[in-house]
Amino acid sequence: MSKKKLLFEVQENETIADCLDRMKEMGYMPVRRMEKPVFEEQKEGNKTEYVPIRQTIVFEGKKMEE
Repeated sequence: MSKKKLLFEVQENETIADCLDRMKEMGYMPVRRMEKPVFEEQKEGNKTEYVPIRQTIVFEGKKMEE
């Protein structure tokens, strides 16, 4: 029997609590939290540099058993 998992990203206009509530409404519980940096490409002459601009939070949710 395979367990159903889904990824939930905290949107820019919501808090972590809002995201967790959304997961619960859809019948999922968080099992893992991941943070990923978001980079922006900045060019200066011939030099290209990638600068972190924010952090994205993603929760892995597992389907709750009824």
